[in-house]
Amino acid sequence: MELNHSFTVPVPVDDAWRALLDIERVAPCMPGATVEAFDGETITGSVKVKVGPIALTYRGTAVFAEQDEAGHRMVLTAGGKEARGQGTARATVTGTLTAAQDGGGTDVSVRTDLAVTGRPAQFGRGVLADVGDKLVGQFADCLSRKLSAPTPTPTPTPTAEPTAALKPTGAVTGTAGGADGAPSAEQPAREAEPIDLVRTAGLPVAERAAAAALVAGAAMAVAVLLRRRCRRAGN
Repeated sequence: MELNHSFTVPVPVDDAWRALLDIERVAPCMPGATVEAFDGETITGSVKVKVGPIALTYRGTAVFAEQDEAGHRMVLTAGGKEARGQGTARATVTGTLTAAQDGGGTDVSVRTDLAVTGRPAQFGRGVLADVGDKLVGQFADCLSRKLSAPTPTPTPTPTAEPTAALKPTGAVTGTAGGADGAPSAEQPAREAEPIDLVRTAGLPVAERAAAAALVAGAAMAVAVLLRRRCRRAGN
């Protein structure tokens, strides 16, 4: 299925281009995603999805198939498989950046060719498109906040006291990672909250569940009536 989304960030095109290619910087803004490794070309990580009471984890890789800096166009191909199941997900994501009409920002259009199997596939294109709109909106809001935040001025590191050598090796310092929210070198990567498909989709899923309940109820009623008729015919 093909999904199309767009958003605007409050920085010039060249700045937005560099930011979107800075995986470590934008990773905390990706709903449900955890980046485990990035070697400059291949991203290795996982995406957590929740379908009702069932939590799913897709593990896989994504590769930049195209990076056209002059045209500000990038293509990312990704694929993953359920860690404990047979479900799969494959996507080709094409992002294009253009200067916003107001001249101060950048419009980002995203086209996703998505193929998914397993439990999430039951929602269909309409619901997945609605979920995608909300997730892209969350990503755009987070990215805009990061790009709008002032760059912190580095402060001189004070001379360590002689007793600092007694500090245990590998100790984790700080609680929020780097200034932009990315994990620091001494801090392990954050665990992302799963994408709750039912909660994110909202009303469409609720309506589908209600319709399914009505169908199931009607089927049960028909079965009961047929059973009664068979009993009467037998008597």
